[in-house]
Amino acid sequence: MKLDVIKLDGGAAGSVDLGDEIFGLEPRVDILHRVVRWQRNNAQAGTHKVKTRRETSYSTKKIYRQKGTGGARHGDRNAPIFRKGGIYKGPTPRSHGHELTKKFRKLGLKHALSAKMAAGELVVIEDAVMEEIKTAMLARQVKALGWKRVLIIDGTEVNENFARAAANIDGLDVLPTMGANVYDILKRDTLVLTKAGVEALEARLK
Repeated sequence: MKLDVIKLDGGAAGSVDLGDEIFGLEPRVDILHRVVRWQRNNAQAGTHKVKTRRETSYSTKKIYRQKGTGGARHGDRNAPIFRKGGIYKGPTPRSHGHELTKKFRKLGLKHALSAKMAAGELVVIEDAVMEEIKTAMLARQVKALGWKRVLIIDGTEVNENFARAAANIDGLDVLPTMGANVYDILKRDTLVLTKAGVEALEARLK
């Protein structure tokens, strides 16, 4: 399929052929859901922790004698039933990540790109290059194009001046091709690919 290519100033820059095997699939929610879950679970720190009765700070002396008080038997105040005592079976540090095959992750990225294409939220630009770091100029161009929450995916490397200018604009993110992922693509309103980014993605996913 063909898609028009534009420049950052809004001018036309020809067209580009997009492969149906990457951009023309019927998006499947179940595949996208599994890949996003894998991403978010791997990103979770898993450092949450509570103190057990052996870690709380209190005297280990027996509270009162075993028998003859008319009350229940207790050893020390670190028991879970007491205020400020240890927590029983609380969360401990662990990994929330799980495995997902490379083949399935690649399939998920194809479906994410196809979903943006099907929704009309995919834009191809000629390049993302700036000779000087001019945030104000880039912000005006982005506003003129009507982009609000946008992800720009470039080729194997991102132009340093462009990346530094984009870093100060709210809602605008720039990634190299190897950083392209399903979660970041789906959570943006508009996905912008450079011509170099299209070529690199097709080489990566074929």
